[in-house]
Amino acid sequence: MILGVAPGRSSTTVAVVRDGVLAWWRAYDGALLPAGDGEGLPASARASAGSLGNGPAEAGLGEVRAACVAVDLDDVHAAPVAAIRVGGSCPPALGPQVTHPRGLATIVRGGHSLTRRPLAPLDAAAVRAFAAGCGLADFAVTATGSPVLADHELAVAELIAAEVPGARITLSYEFGRPGLRERERQAMLNAALRPEAERLADAAASWLEGIPLYFARSGEGLVSAHYFRRYPLICREGATAAALHGAHALPGPHSGRAVSPGPTGKAAPPGPADRGRGSAAVSPGSVAGAGEGGGFPPDVAAAFGAALAGPLAEVERIVQARGRAELDRALADARDEALTRVVSAGAAPGSARIGEVTVNPLSYLPDGLYRVRVTAAGTTP
Repeated sequence: MILGVAPGRSSTTVAVVRDGVLAWWRAYDGALLPAGDGEGLPASARASAGSLGNGPAEAGLGEVRAACVAVDLDDVHAAPVAAIRVGGSCPPALGPQVTHPRGLATIVRGGHSLTRRPLAPLDAAAVRAFAAGCGLADFAVTATGSPVLADHELAVAELIAAEVPGARITLSYEFGRPGLRERERQAMLNAALRPEAERLADAAASWLEGIPLYFARSGEGLVSAHYFRRYPLICREGATAAALHGAHALPGPHSGRAVSPGPTGKAAPPGPADRGRGSAAVSPGSVAGAGEGGGFPPDVAAAFGAALAGPLAEVERIVQARGRAELDRALADARDEALTRVVSAGAAPGSARIGEVTVNPLSYLPDGLYRVRVTAAGTTP
């Protein structure tokens, strides 16, 4: 069985899903989300965590294979970020825009054109001086032309790591957007979310000790806790997305099923295979009127939606190809990278597969430039 977990402000909802069926759910007192000052799981939640496995076990629901957490990160504490742009000088209004009062930004010489032509040698001395003197541990690095050639972003990351041991470094090329400022904003936001994502992942791992842990993505799919720690931006609206998927799959008011109180006095529909007070065994695909949520609390829909998903990862690049053979080689490289990423995102060995490949030529740029997007999916263990 799979656990879906939806942390709330004052409680944490856990849903048990077996073979795509909502089998049991309960809301536990205490918030799983860490406090803004970095404190861990509240004592009330830690006290109730000991009973987490007892409810499903008492209901005869079987062994837990994975736990999938659905959380939104919009209102979590954002860390100050040190932003480094590699490229040419520009007016202040077009430079890196940090929002945190303690955030810092600089522009250093370097970068490439979209045809892979070096614009200038990388100013390594400027990178080292900024990293050593900024006093921050979270970095966002954006280089001109990095979706085509990421060499300067990777070189900057090495320089930062040497100057600031333990630094958390986000590279913009990993987000794939062709526009420099768009990539830069994403890199900076990802970097700002990483400390809180680490605290949340630690809290969830403590509460769900020994269970493989996943987090819901903003659109669809899951990523592993390791992946979430590094790329929390892709899970920024994980609870919202999971709730939409879960509400669509839960039984609606036209299903003909009654709704009765669950174990905490909240609504849960009884099914023919009830295995305990407040449990439900409902096959989402066979219920008419799905999409209404059936009177379930929103947190139940979010937990259910997260538990129904599987690992997913994507790669977006700009590639230069002078003919079909070059383009095929570039696509093969992107597919391989996407498969590697989805395994890193928690896909079970042997389950990784390519889902979608999109290739679009870029207008108003030299011939032979394409925007490539590859999605890979897999299953939880």
